[in-house]
Order: sequence, then C-alpha cells, then structure tokens
Amino acid sequence: MAAKIVSQARVQPAPEPVYLDLPQQVRARQHLWGGASGRRYMHSVYSLLECPPLPKASYLLVRREQGGRRRVLHVGLGQSEAATLNLAGVRQRGAQLGANEVHVHFAAQSDAARTLTVCDLRAGQLGDLSSQPERASA
Repeated sequence: MAAKIVSQARVQPAPEPVYLDLPQQVRARQHLWGGASGRRYMHSVYSLLECPPLPKASYLLVRREQGGRRRVLHVGLGQSEAATLNLAGVRQRGAQLGANEVHVHFAAQSDAARTLTVCDLRAGQLGDLSSQPERASA
C-alpha cells in the first residue's frame, strides 16, 4: 500500500512565549537557618504573595511577627518539575498555616540532598521530623 501526499503542512515559526506578568527579579533578603546537625543553610526570603515560581527546592513557611521575630510553621520540599505547581502548593499550605514569608534554600542540587536538608531543618527547627501545625491558630 502506497501513501500519497495530498498537501504539505505549512511551516510556521514557533509562537512567542506567553508573558505571565511574573516578576523576573523579585527582591529577596537572606536568612540563615540551622539544622539539627549544626549545619547552617542560607535561604532567600520572599513574602508569601511575592514569591516567584519555585524549582525543586526546600523551603520553610514562616510567620514573621510585628516585632520581627520569625517562627517556622512548616518545612517542605518542592518536588514537581513544574515551578508554578510547586508555588501553588507553597501558597496553599502557607495560607492554611498563617505564614507570611517563604524562605527558600536553592543550594541543594540533587533530590537526596534536598531531602536531607528538609530532614535536618525540620528536626532542628521543629523538634522532630513529623512536627508541624495543622492549621493557623486563632
């Protein structure tokens, strides 16, 4: 059985990327958090609402009080290849817990290193590996 080309497909240039109106250079502060191992991890600090889409990275959801005191509410891990999906999860969990800052640690390059970082920070900041609040306290 032979195939016959009736018409050739038109070759067109690829469309331009869609601009999502996301800030390209969101200003971030830096903060060091200590793990149970004694190791200190540098984090970029963003407000919950201004946080950019996140690649695979470990993060802390933090409540910063009026006096400047910071309280860690959750230590998590962005696991999706889709940065916007990670951001959606961070914002949802942050809203549930009453967080107003996201502290992101970008330095860990592998899944194993990110998981180790999360375990170390969770044990160091929250007391044990499973300790975290369920909802924002009134």
